[in-house]
Amino acid sequence: MFGRRRKKKDGEGADGTAATHSGAETDFAGRPADPPDPEKEADRHRADGPWDAGEEAPEVQRMDLGSVRIPVRAGIEIQVNVAPQQNRIIGVTLRTQRSALQVQPYAAPKSSGIWAEMREELRSQVTSQGGKVEDFDGTFGPELRAVVPVAGKKDDQGRQLGERVRFIGVDGPRWVLHGVIRGEGASKPQAMAEIEELFQQIVVVRGDNPAPPREMLPIVVPQEIQQQMAQAAAQRQRAAGDGASAEDGGAAQA
Repeated sequence: MFGRRRKKKDGEGADGTAATHSGAETDFAGRPADPPDPEKEADRHRADGPWDAGEEAPEVQRMDLGSVRIPVRAGIEIQVNVAPQQNRIIGVTLRTQRSALQVQPYAAPKSSGIWAEMREELRSQVTSQGGKVEDFDGTFGPELRAVVPVAGKKDDQGRQLGERVRFIGVDGPRWVLHGVIRGEGASKPQAMAEIEELFQQIVVVRGDNPAPPREMLPIVVPQEIQQQMAQAAAQRQRAAGDGASAEDGGAAQA
C-alpha cells in the first residue's frame, strides 16, 4: 500500500546509488534520527515522495541545489527564483510547456509538521486579495485550490480576472516542502498528474544545522547556473531597466 522506505547506507546518494560529483547525487549529513513510518499521517501522504535525503528514493537524474535535488528531464525548464531587491533566492520553479511548479523547502520541528499552519496563512492571504479558496484532499493530503486575482487584468465588462492556483505541501522529517502550481497543472487532470509526479521526485536535504521552524533551507546554485543567472540579469537590465520580477530568476534548461 505504501512506498517502501529505508535509510541510506553511508556513501550512497539519495537514490541508493554511490555518490558522485557535479549534477549527480551526493551524500549529505543530517539524516533523520528515525526512519519514516507509513502509519504516520504525514509520511502516508508522501509514500511515493517527496523524499528525505536519508531515504531510498527512486533513481532518476536530479540537479543538486543544496537543500533540494530537483528532477531533470527533457522538456522541463528549471528556474532559480530570486527576489531582486534582496538578491535572495526564494524558491525553484519547474516549468513544463503549459504548467509551472514553484517549490520552497522550509525547516520544521521534529515533533510535528507545519503544513496545516501554512495553509491557513495562505487562505488568509488569498481571501484578503479578493480571491476564492477551497479545501481539497489531494495526492499529498490536504491542499488548497484557489482563484487568485491577476493584477491589472479585467474582462470586457470590467470584472477582475483570476488565475487558478493549487497550493500543495507535505511534512517530512524536520522539513516541509511547499509547492505552488499554476497553468494547466492547476486545473486539467493530465497536467495535474504530470506536475504531481515532478513534486514526488524531489529529494529534500535537511542537513544538521539548527534552523528555526519556517526558515527557508538554503538553496545553492551551481556555478554554471550562476553564470546563466548573471547573463539573464544583464539582459533584463538592458531591455527593461530594473523592473524584473522574482519569477524571472536565472533559468537552466533541462
